Amino acid sequence: MTTAGATPAGTRLPEAITGDPALRRVLAALAPARALIVGGAVRNALLGEPVSDIDIATDARPELVMERAAAAGLKPVPTGIDHGTVTVVADGRGFEVTSFRRDVATDGRRAEVAFSDRLEDDASRRDFTINALYADAEGKVIDPVGGLPDLAARRLRFVGDPDQRIAEDYLRILRFFRFHAWYGRRGGADPAALAACARHAAGLSRISRERIGAEMRKLLSAPGPVEAVALMQTAGVLAQLLPGADAAGLTALEAVLDGAAGPGRCPRAAAAAFLPENSPQDCFPGARKPRDISGQKMDWQLRLAALGAEDAAGALRLSRAEARVQEELRSALPLDEAAYRLGEARAVQLALLRASRGEGLRADWREQIGFAAAQVLPISAADLAGRLSGPALGRGLKAAEAAWIGSGFRLPVAALVDVALQAGDGT
Repeated sequence: MTTAGATPAGTRLPEAITGDPALRRVLAALAPARALIVGGAVRNALLGEPVSDIDIATDARPELVMERAAAAGLKPVPTGIDHGTVTVVADGRGFEVTSFRRDVATDGRRAEVAFSDRLEDDASRRDFTINALYADAEGKVIDPVGGLPDLAARRLRFVGDPDQRIAEDYLRILRFFRFHAWYGRRGGADPAALAACARHAAGLSRISRERIGAEMRKLLSAPGPVEAVALMQTAGVLAQLLPGADAAGLTALEAVLDGAAGPGRCPRAAAAAFLPENSPQDCFPGARKPRDISGQKMDWQLRLAALGAEDAAGALRLSRAEARVQEELRSALPLDEAAYRLGEARAVQLALLRASRGEGLRADWREQIGFAAAQVLPISAADLAGRLSGPALGRGLKAAEAAWIGSGFRLPVAALVDVALQAGDGT
């Protein structure tokens, strides 16, 4: 979560945004129609956060957007033309251009829209005030719903009536917590928004698990999602989405990760379970910076595992590869065996999870993992050729590998061959 006290850079976008040649080509192509930068690009630019995609809202209808973009030598793509969206490609980059809209009917999952000539209609159907900020080609910010004061306060507030906004699309409940994790001020969650999320939590059952999974990935990728997830639990949302999950698990993990940040950042109470006596303040040798353990950025998968949900893969409709990661993060293998079988990065994650649950680790756990991950079984089928074959060969190699791991990867080749032969012969 972003620290409190940060304020927007002002009411005009920086030149780095408005001077973008590709953006200016798109805006010029749409003239004399009204065309405004909208949403996340405006929000992030004012906060000094990175801006990736730039969306544009216009009073021009989609067909006119297509016509004018093509006439200007740009490439219009009707990516969502029925809902008013045309992607205009300029200098190899896509800009989503969407006509002003107003909602005609909603069912909690999707909206039937009608086009509008009024900016106010377009702003009133958006989810949060900080996402309903617009800017013209010169960077002047237009704030129809009071988003600038909310942005300055790092306050996430629904546009208009929270109950109505949520009833239009129940996924907005999860978006509230996701945006709070990324942009909200610690301790500054809007009480009215929280209460509305709690009242409508059951409505999330109408949203596809794929959409919920996509939101959870983004939420758990935030710099500091602990408070947002704790608020989800208080509102009954976490249990609705991930039965068996407990926000306390994520809190404990983040405390351990903060201890990995380096000098002066090692919380002894949280990390004492695995820190050796008189250990240096740099609790995790090899950790380069906060949330960068063993050279790999800590990701949403580790945080999801820390929540301890009963079936996170099913609840969020994870891909097979993602589900396999969750299964590995639930492994009960000893750390050295986990490092050998699953790799160094996964074993480090397992160590962090176990530390967050109060399990003691060896003082040299990091070196233990690194050593084990580098090992390769020193015998192969060739060493047993002529003496074992078929199922007996497989049985022998498996037994030799188990003995090798159990010895701390130190049994010599001759001893491993003897183990393999005995297992293969069934003796």
